[in-house]
Amino acid sequence: MYTAVMDTHELVKALLRAATKTTNRLDGSLASIKGISFSEYQLLSALEQRPGMVSTRVDLAAEVGLTPSGVTRALKPLEKLGFVNTVKDVRDARRSLATLTAAGIELVQDAAGVVADTVAEIDGITALSDQDRDALGQLLGSMARS
Repeated sequence: MYTAVMDTHELVKALLRAATKTTNRLDGSLASIKGISFSEYQLLSALEQRPGMVSTRVDLAAEVGLTPSGVTRALKPLEKLGFVNTVKDVRDARRSLATLTAAGIELVQDAAGVVADTVAEIDGITALSDQDRDALGQLLGSMARS
């Protein structure tokens, strides 16, 4: 029996639809339970992973796929809410460093549970074998690096 192979254009469209749907579900869950968006969670999570939970906006931008000015705009409300502090770099006054506060650490750790619960509810993800999940993760990682 012949099975049609999805062409590259259709594959990319399907991938983007899946990413949009996943992001929307994560946004909805995080907003209703923790009051933050998925992109805000990604910023806080990236900051939590940095040594000392401190990072320049340029480094955060590279990590989450935003521009440095986009990171600045996204961090402002998080700073006002007390989840992030911004300080001038002692070595270079033109650079500012974002640091995660104790409240920010608590928020990102709590939000990680919401993300895990939401992802577990997404059809298809949980049906993948560990081997298929690893292969998909490697493929997507490779695509993100190119």
